[in-house]
Amino acid sequence: MFVVAALCSLAPALLLLLLSRALWGLRWSSARDRSCTLPLPRAAPWAGRWWERRCTGLLQGSSFHISRRQKHGNVFKTHLLGKPVIRVTGAEHVRKILLGEHTLVSTQWPQSARIILGPHTLVNSTGELHRKKRKILARVFSREALETYLLRLQDVVKCEVAQWCAEAGSVDAYDATRSLTFRVAMRALLGLRLEEQRIVYLSKIFEQLMSNLFSLPVDAPLSGLRKGKRARDILHAAMEDIIEKKLKKQEQEDEYCDAFDYMLSGAKENSYNLTMQELKETAVELIFAAHSTTASAATSLILQLMRHPDVAERVRAELEAEGLITEARGSCRLRCGEGSGMRSKFEKCVDQEEVCLELKTKPLLDKTTCLEEGHHSRTHVPYLSIEKLNQLGYLDCVVKEVLRYLPPVSGGYRTVLQTFELDGYQIPKGWSVMYSIRDTHETSPAFQSPELFDPDRFSPERDESKASRFSYVPFGGGVRRCIGRELAVLVLKTLCVELLATAEWTLATETYPRMQTVPIVHPVNGLHVKFNYRNHARNRRESTHL
Repeated sequence: MFVVAALCSLAPALLLLLLSRALWGLRWSSARDRSCTLPLPRAAPWAGRWWERRCTGLLQGSSFHISRRQKHGNVFKTHLLGKPVIRVTGAEHVRKILLGEHTLVSTQWPQSARIILGPHTLVNSTGELHRKKRKILARVFSREALETYLLRLQDVVKCEVAQWCAEAGSVDAYDATRSLTFRVAMRALLGLRLEEQRIVYLSKIFEQLMSNLFSLPVDAPLSGLRKGKRARDILHAAMEDIIEKKLKKQEQEDEYCDAFDYMLSGAKENSYNLTMQELKETAVELIFAAHSTTASAATSLILQLMRHPDVAERVRAELEAEGLITEARGSCRLRCGEGSGMRSKFEKCVDQEEVCLELKTKPLLDKTTCLEEGHHSRTHVPYLSIEKLNQLGYLDCVVKEVLRYLPPVSGGYRTVLQTFELDGYQIPKGWSVMYSIRDTHETSPAFQSPELFDPDRFSPERDESKASRFSYVPFGGGVRRCIGRELAVLVLKTLCVELLATAEWTLATETYPRMQTVPIVHPVNGLHVKFNYRNHARNRRESTHL
């Protein structure tokens, strides 16, 4: 009797499960394009997929998708929040999606992100409007503009590294690099000189915006969307007064010192009148573009240099050979390429009250005076130029390998505009496609031993990425390729030079942290590191004895 009673109680649940599976199968079959004879991509059995995504997937992280790919191939179907999604891996498949923007597919951002960032941003633009806005913003990231930002960028990096080395205990590198990239965006990119208290406040507001960017699109009190919109409005209000001053200055002068100047100039050249709302939204979008993904890559850079001390020493040797590690003697604003006329061209964009790091020992560093008073360093990095950075071949290989090994963004989403074929399967109109950057880097036959961290794979003699154009896509590709990629690489190289020339660091925990890949790559519970300034003379003697 007990067994019968138990079976009777389980029967409704089993029937409900079978009915759900049947309805789900009907959902897949009804959503296909019946005018196309190609089959839909394969997928795991419904019950197994449902259980794995909610249980195993949460525990395994990226390994869940690896196991799915190994079982079902480089093109397989899954679902996200009940919507059908095709997950795609492989250079040729990714190429078709990235080059199919505006024809086969269209960029897809969560509704909450579109609302918070605003309708006038580049990420929310399509077609001709996207082309025109991208052309305007291209001026912001031109070679001339980047050279203008570099002086201020290096000042920010020097100041932040001084802070890290001055800390008595460990530093969470992920938190520290987020602070760094926010300051780079505000000071170097937008050219804003704000009091420390104001910077800290706006940084917290921006973090509120970021933490609610991918929330449920429900505009209700205490909802994530409402919090994100409130943070956005505070940032817009802070930008408006600055933008008004910029507009007045543009009428009187023809100087290009920051992103606002280049953006306004680009709009004028393209006969496009930027409204105040567009300028505010674009300013926040520029901070967004320069912040989280660059901080992720900077954290991965610190991690990989710590894991591979031989790589770090090779970069240091390159810096010494190029004269970028010198004894610190209080010299101010020594710039690589000085005397070539480049300095005089951009000097007017550096505030005259800015002073270089005058080296004084201090127990705790006050960020408000970090450019006047710094933690003592025995080494010094002269001011850099893009030309000098481009001469550092092995450094370039290291940055490229960090972006291959741990790409900040795991992939991107697109909405299918018209049914097309991929790997012998139909990709139906209206479905979502997720192309995987991480999986493509890990599985591309272009890379020898892709599981190894090997910067030499990008050396001129090997350069494995040339074998297949879309086997290496840390910044995406096509018309949606990251427009700020050159700035991101500039930040990473400048940080790497400053760290390896002036500091050394060790892991403050027993083991390295596990890396989480959603929404961007970052260490679970942070990457805790102890930074110290290097004793250049001591290290040089040690390297001589080795």
